[in-house]
Amino acid sequence: MNFATFEPMYEAILADFGFARDADERARDVAVELATPFDLDGLGDWEGATVAVAGAAPCLADELDVAATADAVVAASTAADVLRDSGIAVDCMVTDLDKNPETAAALTREGVPVAAHAHGDNVPAVREWLPRFDPEWTLVTTQAAPAGPVVNPGGFTDGDRAAFLADHVGAGQLAFLGWDFDDPAVGPMKARKLTWAARLLRWLERRRDEEFEVLDGRRRGLDAALDPILDIA
Repeated sequence: MNFATFEPMYEAILADFGFARDADERARDVAVELATPFDLDGLGDWEGATVAVAGAAPCLADELDVAATADAVVAASTAADVLRDSGIAVDCMVTDLDKNPETAAALTREGVPVAAHAHGDNVPAVREWLPRFDPEWTLVTTQAAPAGPVVNPGGFTDGDRAAFLADHVGAGQLAFLGWDFDDPAVGPMKARKLTWAARLLRWLERRRDEEFEVLDGRRRGLDAALDPILDIA
């Protein structure tokens, strides 16, 4: 996905949360100074593959078979720790550095790609942690317009960014584990972010002409939220 396609969704997210676009752009510019170009071929051959997208909800521990049978596994945030502790290799980790950046740094040193995200309120973490990553295995992302080595394949939360990244490099099928859009344990802000994660996944499945089981029972409400943004009559 290119940024021009993603931008209307990005603007809707900014408006809904009251986030400042220039803050994201400042974070991106900091990341540009710290990042090096990353060849997406370094993710491995995902063209046509079944890619498991692992979220970090508590249900993850009960759904590990989805990852175990996939061709590749992309883990959002702390899902990487759960998977590795269960003996399941992670092919890529997606993180905005807010929970377990030490895991992300260690993975890059092991030769596992990490998509590290810079946004408006994590600049201190970007400054602290990107220099600790092995640059050969670090893909730096933004939710603003891409610049230099910093890219934007789409998405907003760690989980849906993982799905958009897999789509961006040609995944044939996406499978989901560790997702709970109605997790009662999360706070109000996280709940709102999960709402947007569901909307973005619905947009992605529409673009892919694919149905994700994780969205079953939600599509009508998600379409009602998406269509005005996408200007669909």
